[in-house]
Amino acid sequence: MSKNKSSISKAQSYKEIGEYWDKHDIAENWEETKPAEFEVDIKSEVTYYAVDNKLSAKVQEFARRHGVSPDTLLNLWLQEKLQEQNT
Repeated sequence: MSKNKSSISKAQSYKEIGEYWDKHDIAENWEETKPAEFEVDIKSEVTYYAVDNKLSAKVQEFARRHGVSPDTLLNLWLQEKLQEQNT
């Protein structure tokens, strides 16, 4: 850790910082905080593929029964299938 950075916890390691914030709330030290500005550049890409309506309904039902979204289910299945093809 850099010695020139201020820390509300006055901790000497990341572990100590974690332990401090496990026991304290930011509201206790709000007056000691400073505003921060930063930019976040999130790039996400989604590609859509046509799926037969009956097949889509089956996928949605299967996903619902297993507590995942159809998108997640399809991504997992495709990853598994592609891994099988590469072995």
